[in-house]
Formats: sequence, structure tokens, C-alpha cells
Amino acid sequence: QVQLVESGGGLVQAGGSLRLSCAASGRTFRSYAIGWFRQAPGKEREFVATISWTGSITYYADSMKGRFTISRDNSKNTVYLQMNSLKPEDTAVYYCAANRGGTSYQRPAYDYWGQGTQVTVSS
Repeated sequence: QVQLVESGGGLVQAGGSLRLSCAASGRTFRSYAIGWFRQAPGKEREFVATISWTGSITYYADSMKGRFTISRDNSKNTVYLQMNSLKPEDTAVYYCAANRGGTSYQRPAYDYWGQGTQVTVSS
């Protein structure tokens, strides 16, 4: 089993940056692909980015390409999401999730979820 805890959210002005962290417990963390999703008020939870267990494969949602970067440090059991050039429409609760089956943009593929961290971007 994998437990996930997100951190690093907060309030930032448009154009600013934040780095989210997803800390995992469990010896099998290195076997899991990790994804980031987000959910804005009144909207569906949507895919943001995902990274393979080796870190060699990454995928991004089109609207995040060039602005967000996902990375992982398996020695620290942590995955990061660096978010630059933030926009008000990036305001959401951001969740990380673990997928034993590999990288995926689909929510049902993920086995474990964190509680989320709030990101608010002011205009």
C-alpha cells in the first residue's frame, strides 16, 4: 500500500511559481507511476501530468506543457510538480496519485490518492 501527502500549495500572483511535493510512504513507491490531477470548484477532476516509476517518461495535459514540470526523487520517495507562469485558471486543489500499471491520464487507473493541496492564483 502507498500513502501520499501533498504539500507546497498556497496563494500566488499570476505569473508566479509554486513547487508542489508529493511524499509517499511504502517500500513499493518506486514501482508506481505518479500522476498529478487538479479539481477546480464545480469542475471535474482533470489530468495534469504523470511520470513513470523510473522518471524517464512524462506526459502533460496540453494546457500545462511548457509551464509545468514533473519530476521524482525515488531516494526521497517524493514527486514534484514545478509550476511556472501560473494563471488564475490554474486555481484548484491539486492531487497526486499512484498507479501500479504505469503512466496514464485516466483517473480510474490510479490506485491511491492523496488528500490534495490548494493552489490559488490571484489576478
